[in-house]
Amino acid sequence: MSRFFKYSLLSCLVIAIWTNLGLCEITSKDAGYHLGPEDVLRISILAGGEKQVEAQMVVGGKGHINVPFIGKIKAGGLTMDALEKIIFIPLERDFFVNPQIHLQITEYHSLQFFISGAIKNPGKYILDFTPTIMDLVANAGGVLPERGNLAYILRGVNTTKINSFNIKKTISKTEPIRVDLIKLLDEGDMSENINLKSGDTIYIPLGARLNQSGTKIYVQGEVKNPGVFDFQPGLTVLTACIMTGGFDKFAAPNRAKIIRQTQEGQKTIKLNLKKVIAGELPDLLLKPGDRIHIPESWL
Repeated sequence: MSRFFKYSLLSCLVIAIWTNLGLCEITSKDAGYHLGPEDVLRISILAGGEKQVEAQMVVGGKGHINVPFIGKIKAGGLTMDALEKIIFIPLERDFFVNPQIHLQITEYHSLQFFISGAIKNPGKYILDFTPTIMDLVANAGGVLPERGNLAYILRGVNTTKINSFNIKKTISKTEPIRVDLIKLLDEGDMSENINLKSGDTIYIPLGARLNQSGTKIYVQGEVKNPGVFDFQPGLTVLTACIMTGGFDKFAAPNRAKIIRQTQEGQKTIKLNLKKVIAGELPDLLLKPGDRIHIPESWL
């Protein structure tokens, strides 16, 4: 394609002034950020002293974006500076003389982290920066008093549903990064403050030396916010699940299990919570130390 626009000296002067005002710069916050799926960007293209286009671009699952005038290009994994240079080449070659490009990230979605276990607010966190383990713990409200002495960072595996029922099996099949929480949290040793990567799951087990069976109940599996809750007389299985925020999309409450320690040993009680909700079955009163597990649906 031929070039459609030629600048006059005045036009170039306007461009220079606008550039100095920061209209063609990438913010320092975004400079080192690597783009990923679902990130949302805004692009403005300036040419001939006028804004030619302003548009929103979303990074697709395979890392592509649709750029005005150019079409689909690969953006996933690139910094904003690298992306600007890639966009500039075909714009300058086929459309404009010395085009000016302004890029900004308006929504961050690719930096996702998961934290569970002895933490106040377990779950998924989408951040606009790459955190350390301390940053993520702070975002999740801090650790519980009954936390153990180690944290596990699981990386490069599907770890979004780690809980006390499968953590040992998961850890045995991977090579998690171990963080000494005594050094980090109690002694302030920042050498343990590991930099996280997108997709990391941090699991902080309860302290094995602590017996919480007299005061706590545990809700794990396919619920919104699994965790540890204070036992209260009259607390039922369904009420405890509601306390977590309810069931996840792919939960199977009809196959709920309550694991209870008795004098004879561990006992597993099955309960169809769908029928409880429908009023077809009575709810089950919990006892201190009970563990509720809501499995994933087979569908």
